[in-house]
Amino acid sequence: MTANMRTTKNEMPVQDPAVRSGNFSEVALGYSEEQAVDEAKRCLGCKNKPCVDHCPVNIDIPAFISLIAEGEHEKAYQTITEHNSLPAICGRVCPQESQCEGKCTRGIKGEPVAIGRLERFAADHHKANSASAGTAKSAPVKSKKVAVIGSGPSGLSCAGNLARKGYNVTIFEALHREGGVLVYGIPEFRLPKAIVQHEIQGLKDMGVEIVCNTVIGKTLTVDELMHEQGYAAVFIGSGAGLPTFMNIPGEDMNGVYSANEFLTRINLMKAYIDGSATPIQAAKKVAVIGGGNVAMDSARCAKRLGADVTIIYRRTEKELPARHEEVEHAKEEGINFMLLTSPIKISGDEKGWVKSITCEKMTLGEPDKSGRARPIPIPGSETDIEADCVIMALGTSPNPLIRNSTKGLDTQKWGGIIADEATGKTSLEGVYAGGDAVTGAATVILAMGAGKKAAEAINTYLQ
Repeated sequence: MTANMRTTKNEMPVQDPAVRSGNFSEVALGYSEEQAVDEAKRCLGCKNKPCVDHCPVNIDIPAFISLIAEGEHEKAYQTITEHNSLPAICGRVCPQESQCEGKCTRGIKGEPVAIGRLERFAADHHKANSASAGTAKSAPVKSKKVAVIGSGPSGLSCAGNLARKGYNVTIFEALHREGGVLVYGIPEFRLPKAIVQHEIQGLKDMGVEIVCNTVIGKTLTVDELMHEQGYAAVFIGSGAGLPTFMNIPGEDMNGVYSANEFLTRINLMKAYIDGSATPIQAAKKVAVIGGGNVAMDSARCAKRLGADVTIIYRRTEKELPARHEEVEHAKEEGINFMLLTSPIKISGDEKGWVKSITCEKMTLGEPDKSGRARPIPIPGSETDIEADCVIMALGTSPNPLIRNSTKGLDTQKWGGIIADEATGKTSLEGVYAGGDAVTGAATVILAMGAGKKAAEAINTYLQ
């Protein structure tokens, strides 16, 4: 195959910003077959495969891209699913620019190959042309049972890999619907819930059982799963759902949301639909505090609800932790950015509803522990910003239920479970952990990588 030496990617077709800012349909429309084949031909098929080394689940990227270039789209999908249980999801939400694409040789003298877009193409092609949702057949069933806590990315990845090895796997999910952060945290316009459910159905077809409405730490404990329910091993992939606040005056007023609550109401409970049982405030001016992907998701949801939205972030655009693509999409949709600014007080009316935020301007000093320049307040720079809704998108930490109910489980001071990076093994025999429950809020693909590693370790342990 002769490589296409064009230095730029095929553009991703998207909804027009003026149209999409008023609906929750998916923004990115996906490559056509012609675009996918043309993009795949840009791959050089490097023998040392730097892209694979920087994929947390080690997909054979040159192999699946070569198959797309040859028109073998189903084979490309099967190649991906040898290592990744959720390709349609990863193709949409993974930060490829800082992982596989960030190390693509084509990126040295131009743009890297659009690996994520091609992964999405292969998965979407499979969904459209295959009668089965399944990603792989499981091995003959072993007698040993494994419990997985949480049906987010790490839990689904661990369960899928264990099912392929023939284990009897049950996932316990606290919410009434499976998918974890994939359904409550990521908006429909970035990740359609039908895609998530299709991927999950593939795991169910492999024999994975999912039990919802089960809060481990309340309904059952880890100890009960192992010593009363008969599970030979447990994987904790319960995520990081505990929101962070600034602890500034007025943060307890009506109209102040954590991003978790705001996004859960919209994504999981469909609060934007007329007559919803869990409605959301009809705000006119929304301020979103933070600069990560969750802040972008919150702001773009609020925009779709009809609000004038401003993102307030204490550093410059260069330091924004959100994906560049999400920042650009937010700008295109008319969201305002107030940079080098930090809230110090929220004020309200006589009924306790938010009416404004007092902010101060910042300047950047020496780098802090994160390696980014430390924001320093500028004295006398206070200003009031009109707002009737404030969304705090400042990060999350693991819920304390599991650590408080599991004797002997070692955790970090901030709440993360202490687990071996290579295996996910915790301080308890037969108990493994991975994803945001260990690292704090991170990416979908890193959580999946942790789930995959833990599945390998659990298999070794149970052998």
